[in-house]
Amino acid sequence: MLASGSKGNCVVLEGDSSTILIDAGLSAKEILARMERAGLDAGRIDALLVTHEHGDHTRGVDVLARKLDIPVHATEGTLADFLNHRRTSTKPLVHHTCRDGEPFPVGDLSVRPFAVSHDAAEPCGFIITEGDLVFGYCTDTGIITPHVHDLLRTCDGIVLESNHCPEMLANGPYPESLKRRIRSKRGHLSNPDAAACLQNFGKDVPLVILAHLSETNNTVEKAELSARGGLGLFFDESRVVVATQCGTTEGCRQQMRL
Repeated sequence: MLASGSKGNCVVLEGDSSTILIDAGLSAKEILARMERAGLDAGRIDALLVTHEHGDHTRGVDVLARKLDIPVHATEGTLADFLNHRRTSTKPLVHHTCRDGEPFPVGDLSVRPFAVSHDAAEPCGFIITEGDLVFGYCTDTGIITPHVHDLLRTCDGIVLESNHCPEMLANGPYPESLKRRIRSKRGHLSNPDAAACLQNFGKDVPLVILAHLSETNNTVEKAELSARGGLGLFFDESRVVVATQCGTTEGCRQQMRL
């Protein structure tokens, strides 16, 4: 987890022989610097997956993909918005359209997009499989549908949004229109929403990374406490990690190797 939050999101997923980035919401320069500090080889990256077109997920996409000479994979709606309205360069950019429920290969990894509910053109999450291991990435969604829940429940590790504390949001500085957007079914998952999802997992998912925390309307402690309540007797400090805008610890990186 190189970064997670409203100022930028970027995740590196390493397989045995293939590596992917999920989102590039920081500048290309900053992403490469964070990779170097984490001991990651940018030259190993095979593809960049984009969940949706918002700037905190796409800020570095154009420059980074061209610099590393890797393809960008996103849904048709995301690509259309990004290419037509957000991209400023006219230099060639290799990109491929992915579709809800249709797996595609990236090296030895299998990537399956799934639709989420967010105020973007065609947002998605990803289920990524290598051999017997399954990883799920689900942020920027206002709800967890039964279908998404069932997909995440099959995973060995997941990144799950835990964006805001409802009380902090209600009493915070945001205008009411923005508060309604965040609380809506096309907004962001709250701590209780994430906890309710985890409650149904029991012990099925060995590792959970809580992500996309609001720096204004949440705290690491509140998100973790809520997850603890959701998991109940199944909670384990080594099982739940909270990602922040600064990323996560080396310990989390080792855990994600499963």
